[in-house]
This record gives sequence, structure tokens and C-alpha cells, in this order.
Amino acid sequence: MQIDVRTNERVDIVDVTADVTDAVPTDLEDGLCTAYVPHTTAGVIVNEREDRLLSDIEDALERLVPRGEGYAHDAIDDNADAHLRATLLGESVTVPVVDGELALGTWQAILFVDCDGPRSRRLRVTTVSA
Repeated sequence: MQIDVRTNERVDIVDVTADVTDAVPTDLEDGLCTAYVPHTTAGVIVNEREDRLLSDIEDALERLVPRGEGYAHDAIDDNADAHLRATLLGESVTVPVVDGELALGTWQAILFVDCDGPRSRRLRVTTVSA
């Protein structure tokens, strides 16, 4: 299944937990659910969806990989920072499905992180039974 995600900022974090949950087939009791980002300048993570923490994540990414630092790739399309940030985040997460539900911890959420927005993006969700 494909989920469309719209981002609004250069670095933007979107909680996609509900969308991923909706993509889990109703007849899947136990298995795995993988959310995969088919973009080289975006990532997906599992963490708490709390506004101050999301701001901290955005700030940390900007401090770790600052924009405009003379990266070689910037000569092509001026977004090397977005590519480098995405490599730190990773392109997928896999969450167990137990008793038909995503087995996320109490504070865990599936977060789509766009490092080169604003854009319209895709998130692919696949499931397998155990």
C-alpha cells in the first residue's frame, strides 16, 4: 500500500502512525509491518511524537549536517544536506504486528522525516504474516 505524505518545511516531521495502522490488513493477526520511504532525501523513524522533541530532532539534523557547507553534490541540485541527513535516519522501519495491532511502545510513533521539503512524498507499507 502507498501512503501520500505532504510536508511543509525544509525539514519536516510528520506522524504517519495512523496511516500505517490503517494499511495493516484486518485479517493479519501476527506478523511484520514495514514502512519504506522510496526517496533519497527522506527517512522514517520510530520515536515519540512530542512537539519539543520533534523540534530537537530537526535542530540536531541541522547541526549535524548544516546546509551550504560546500558539499560536492550541491553543484548538482543544492540539496546534499538532505541526502546526508536521510542516510543518518534510514529508509525504513519494521514494527511487529501482534494480535492484529502494531506493537509500538506507549510513546512510540512512526515518523516520516522529510529533509528536502516542502514536497509531496510517498511512503510504502508492506506486511507479512508470521
